[in-house]
Amino acid sequence: MYDVIIIGAGAAGMMAAITASQNGAKVLVIEKNKEFGLKIGITGKGRCNLTNNCTLNEFLENVPTNPRFLYRAVTDFSPEDTMEFFTSRGIPLKTERGRRVFPESDSAQDIRRCLRKEVESNCECVKDTVKQLLVENGEVVGVKGFSKTYNASNVIIATGGMSYPKTGSTGDGYRLASQAGHTVVTPRGSLVPLVCEGKLCRELMGLSLRNVAVKFTKNEKTLYSDEGELLFTHFGVSGPTILSASAVIGKNYPVKMSIDLKPALDKETLDKRLLRDFSDNKNKIYSNVLSGLLPSKLIPVFVNLSGISSEKRVNEITKEERKRICDLLKDLSFTVTGTRPVEEAIVTSGGINVKEINPSTMESRIVKGLYFAGEVIDVDAYTGGYNLQIAFSTGRLAGESVY
Repeated sequence: MYDVIIIGAGAAGMMAAITASQNGAKVLVIEKNKEFGLKIGITGKGRCNLTNNCTLNEFLENVPTNPRFLYRAVTDFSPEDTMEFFTSRGIPLKTERGRRVFPESDSAQDIRRCLRKEVESNCECVKDTVKQLLVENGEVVGVKGFSKTYNASNVIIATGGMSYPKTGSTGDGYRLASQAGHTVVTPRGSLVPLVCEGKLCRELMGLSLRNVAVKFTKNEKTLYSDEGELLFTHFGVSGPTILSASAVIGKNYPVKMSIDLKPALDKETLDKRLLRDFSDNKNKIYSNVLSGLLPSKLIPVFVNLSGISSEKRVNEITKEERKRICDLLKDLSFTVTGTRPVEEAIVTSGGINVKEINPSTMESRIVKGLYFAGEVIDVDAYTGGYNLQIAFSTGRLAGESVY
């Protein structure tokens, strides 16, 4: 008989296990993978962007899905608390652009090892897949694995969502929550690459644009705008600005994506720049002069879209044609038709309905002794360390509440 069983040894599950065991609970951690924290190992491109060095209000502003639900959890265990947790365990941290926090070693494995070592030192751990949540008279009494039944008066489901299924996030928590009578908001990819109509993106595949502005609109209403970096792929676009946009756009496809290639210049200033470039290179052909404005891979696509012959000499380009060039530099447009599959997303949007969870404890409002933590809950945030912080904060609160 255990005080608490934690299903899933990711960021949320391990934080919950550490917290509950520190409070004196007898904890069993059940993980179906051979190793703990597989997804932690690939976050931040293997560097682990573990939190964001921001205030509570700034944090919640970066949570588009159910931010108010997280108020208590993030107040009780803030980004500052997360940083203190790891530095006090001998892992120095650094803050980079966008207040993103990483281990100084740039190794996600340091974060993963730190959590795993503490869990394994203080909790009993088994490799098993939970098939069924055991409930009697509206209260948790344990779980049933493939070969064994485990008894406990509290269970924390911290199985993750459906993104990166190779790390073990295959929707198990949704199945278990449904057994208990919970509603699951249909999972979809968030922080996920976008699919674009036509073949232009394929022609630009591999091209990375930096310091550009992107704007997504539908029926002339702006859904999202940002400045930063994006990457063209064989199916559409990816990169930091695109991933964050996907979290906001939701299911509003198709939408227009407009790329401002020169956000620092208004059209009047940009036209003067073109006039100067054309004057300095008046005997050169149009496509060659563009090398001062655009990366080489973009030039043939841009020339084609402008409708001006690539062989035309710049001293022959008319005022109307120059306006067309300026307009295109300020509004390179694509039609976004959808997202890549949820399996390719960084995080999952959707999950256990937050109306059925007590935000002060992470306990189910339907079944006594049942708790949730991490990505299995219907909360998700933009890129920048916010999603791992959600995992740590909700895991910490669930771990404190069970014992």
